Amino acid sequence: MTTRSRPAIVVAATPTSNGDLHVGHMSGPYLGGDVYARYLRATGRQVLYTTCTDDSQSYVVSTAHRRGLAPDELVRTSMAKIERSLDAMGTLMPGLPPIDDRYRATVLDFLKELHAAGRFHLRKVQLPYARNAGAFLYDGLVTGTCPSCLASSCGGACENCGHPNNFDELLDPKYTIDPSDTVVYRECEILVLPMEDYRERLTSYYAARTPRWRPHARQLIGELLSKPLPDIPVTIPGTWGIAAPFPETPGQIVYPWVEAMPASMYATWWTATQLGRPTAEVDELWRADHDAELVYFHGFDNVYHWGLVDLVMLLAHGDKYTTPESNVCNEFYDLDGEKFSTSRNHLIWSADLLAEVPRDLVRFYLALTGPEFQRANFTRESLHTTTTRRLITPWNDLAEAIALAMVGVDGTRPLVTTEAGRWRAATVLKRFRLCYDLPGFSMGRAAETIVTQLGRLRSLADAVDHRRNGAAPTQPGDLLLEARTLLACAAPILVDVAADVSAQGVDLSISDDMPAEIRPFRFPSLPGTHAHAGQHVALDGVS
Repeated sequence: MTTRSRPAIVVAATPTSNGDLHVGHMSGPYLGGDVYARYLRATGRQVLYTTCTDDSQSYVVSTAHRRGLAPDELVRTSMAKIERSLDAMGTLMPGLPPIDDRYRATVLDFLKELHAAGRFHLRKVQLPYARNAGAFLYDGLVTGTCPSCLASSCGGACENCGHPNNFDELLDPKYTIDPSDTVVYRECEILVLPMEDYRERLTSYYAARTPRWRPHARQLIGELLSKPLPDIPVTIPGTWGIAAPFPETPGQIVYPWVEAMPASMYATWWTATQLGRPTAEVDELWRADHDAELVYFHGFDNVYHWGLVDLVMLLAHGDKYTTPESNVCNEFYDLDGEKFSTSRNHLIWSADLLAEVPRDLVRFYLALTGPEFQRANFTRESLHTTTTRRLITPWNDLAEAIALAMVGVDGTRPLVTTEAGRWRAATVLKRFRLCYDLPGFSMGRAAETIVTQLGRLRSLADAVDHRRNGAAPTQPGDLLLEARTLLACAAPILVDVAADVSAQGVDLSISDDMPAEIRPFRFPSLPGTHAHAGQHVALDGVS
């Protein structure tokens, strides 16, 4: 099976159901995964784009406490908001799968198979313990200082440097819910999956695939592989999550981070079912014999989890499952020069922005300015000025120029294209492929390429021969062919423009074959935006 014909599974990082998605979230994995999935679909690939909410995370408990809600109520309202935001952004996801009994059975079956095969080991570990609350602390329930970079960090992994800090590694631990509570260490027996047992396979995997990672994430993977690899907790003493079914650890729950792989399999199955492509087994599409191209989209703070923990969870099953072809990892997106922060009400919810600004303009601006290789900054003023100057004005100028060039053209008859026009269209297509194909996927370069082509096509439109006798350098058929090529290549980002053009019966598939004839169509205009000033007020939170 060739790369061009392989089915693809695109997974965006599973969002924690403790709030909505703000613009910082949306600019990374969710828009990126959607653009890549739309590109694959346009090339004729069968693609499933999916994710599901991560309801078991301890951040649900800490956020619910802060907001005075029951955790299950927070999960319910957050899932609805996240689904609304993904729909408002126009993603290909048919919705979010319910976290139900089928979900929990999928997670437990995945883990029980590893338990029966002897992959898990019983370990005595030291865990932070809130003395007054009588609770063991992990992940979002504990904060302290990262031992790798000395930045403030929650438990599990440091958001700043990406290094793990399991068990008693976090310095100066504090109980998130009650910082005045005395934190001590207590011994506890839990089940773990020793990551070090998979060093040889991890080393081999990354020797072949690390070049597909962006530099910062690649550096972190190298740092982690250069020293002893940590044990992955499989169970943890907690009260929120899926009850662990193993006799060695009564009363414990499944460690939330080990749900990600069976959760993604379940989400893939559910999405395929919604699209009319059901499978008999939940994990069928992830099996190695299905030969799917598996691609993850996530942020830098999840490199350790998606790049090592989740990979080892697959490798522990032997050769049963496919492994990811690539992880597309983004950096952090700031708001007005500071990190998005729910606690300080310093954020913009995606759905709120999309209610104010036309969707294509939001998608274009986030694609153009998103934090692919380093931290980037979002401002409403820049959204207005940049989209107006670089996209809306030249785009609408081109639309008017094409309309003028088509005056007198019989809209019912196809126009002939020339060899020169087909060559130019093919050349532009190659440039866009370099933006969308792995390992060089870059929404930023794709957005820049859209802008670059607008000026060139405007000059081409101005040079159309209105006498139709071939004396001028540009023929109407060539202009429309090259405009259609631009529209097809911009369609993964500009989804409403794509819908407008497709409704006219124009084929926006991405193919190296350039037609000898093309039917006339209307090049759509873009709506405008407006400058906005004011405070960024959060109505509810996400950690």
